[in-house]
Amino acid sequence: MTQPFAGIRILDFTRVLAGPYCTRLLADLGARVIKVERPGEGDETRHGYVQLEAGRTDQATYFVRVNAGKLSVALNLSAPAGRAVALDLARVADVAVENFVPGVAARLGCDYPTLAAVRRDLVYCSISGFGQTGPLRRHQAFAHIIHAISGVMYLEQRPDPLPRVNYLQAADVLAGSHAFGAILAALWRRQRTGQGAYLDVSMLEALIAAEDVTFGAVLNGGEALPGPRPGMVVHAVGGRFIVLQSVGAPELWSRVVGVLDRPELATDPRFATPAARRQHWSELSAIICGWLDRFPTAEAALEALTAARIPCGPVLSPGEVVSHPHLAERGAFPAIAHPARGFVRVTATPFHIDGRPVAPAGPAPYRVGEHTHDVLRDVLGYPGVRIEELERSGVISAAT
Repeated sequence: MTQPFAGIRILDFTRVLAGPYCTRLLADLGARVIKVERPGEGDETRHGYVQLEAGRTDQATYFVRVNAGKLSVALNLSAPAGRAVALDLARVADVAVENFVPGVAARLGCDYPTLAAVRRDLVYCSISGFGQTGPLRRHQAFAHIIHAISGVMYLEQRPDPLPRVNYLQAADVLAGSHAFGAILAALWRRQRTGQGAYLDVSMLEALIAAEDVTFGAVLNGGEALPGPRPGMVVHAVGGRFIVLQSVGAPELWSRVVGVLDRPELATDPRFATPAARRQHWSELSAIICGWLDRFPTAEAALEALTAARIPCGPVLSPGEVVSHPHLAERGAFPAIAHPARGFVRVTATPFHIDGRPVAPAGPAPYRVGEHTHDVLRDVLGYPGVRIEELERSGVISAAT
């Protein structure tokens, strides 16, 4: 497959999840991603859960998954000579991405005005918790905090007495995905006009944009619709949980009435309209769950629901997900090389191109600064004596 972004060079100042997820997508499409890491420690996620190599603390599966296919350059941006190297990298880059707290990039000399001064058509993307402007711009931004401030935690609280901690780092992944799309749009504009771009992506706004009901209502005089959502069922059958959905398409209600073999429900005023079914959802849910209780196994209930064309499925564990034949056929968990393990499996980019899954471009950087010498020599053309001096002075480091 001809990679869509072969020949595009990305200067990646990001770490943890939102930024690295964005640049992993770009790497998978053929872009050459140069990941700038702090000498020594590198990206924080190197030290997370689960370590792939005994005796090391820098090979977490978290890091490997979102940094596959990138080159690691260990560069001290707090040193003037390190900032000079960053400027040289910007001169040969098409895109720069950072996800520092607003203001930090400027202090490190890798902000948009500084880099655009040496590469006027640079596409520069800043990903942050709350955006580059506004009173919250420097507020601490983790997915848990965004989940609360976005209103989503409030919407998910019922019937729990307290708001719940969300498991999914949705704000990070959504912001990374939106940044990916914005970068592609900016590169297309640059292709047509020669104009670079400055992109400002907010985790908070990405999560708000993902909510599909309440904000549209509240913005226009309606009320919030907190969860759990009417029309959606989670129920235990035969020792397993299954889910089904009775809303979302006009014909679903008639199918539910049919499979329940309760024709009188179609004319029952409690359930005659979508609004009435929402209002009386607790009563309707009890009827549906009572019908499900007739089945000896989850498989039997799912077979009946599927035959009636009612959306349904089992609640799977992660172990069941990674061994699922559907995902195996889709190539959803590809393997990449790893020096200590031979190979490790990672999640795939979630789309196919030309009928094929998008494979990772290569392994994740094995060590902090693994590619420092190669990039400075082959990309920037630095002579060996200069590289040695930068290393002696602590401006750069290479893998050991």
